[in-house]
Amino acid sequence: MTWAHRCGAAAVVARWGLPPLRFQLSVGRVADVSDETSATDTADTRDTADTDTVAAAERAMHDARERLLGVPAEVVVTNHVMGLYELAAIHLSADPPNPASAALAIDAVACLVEGLGDRLGDDAATMRDALANIRLAFVQITSSHDTPSG
Repeated sequence: MTWAHRCGAAAVVARWGLPPLRFQLSVGRVADVSDETSATDTADTRDTADTDTVAAAERAMHDARERLLGVPAEVVVTNHVMGLYELAAIHLSADPPNPASAALAIDAVACLVEGLGDRLGDDAATMRDALANIRLAFVQITSSHDTPSG
């Protein structure tokens, strides 16, 4: 079972029929960096390519903003909560676990979930359950890796 199913992320995405937002920027050409310049340097061609790349990036950002406008804010915030939950899970499942990084991510989840409460909408209860689960996992994993002194 994936983390998305454990914390209800699949239900959140399915409810709104949203694919994950993916930002993609592809750069067509890296500028030539050298100590020498040539008289036959095609600066105009490079300027056109750079302008086209910037225009494509601006169009992609505009499209992403338009998609975000169509999604309720609580869904976007909940998506970020789930990302922080996953970050904590990754640090807890590392070999060896990284409790400091996991704790930071868990604290960030707590700030959002406890701070916003029912303002997270229909998924507030699911997010509270996810927070309780990741806290429990933290305690279990960190206590199992502690060695008794003496």
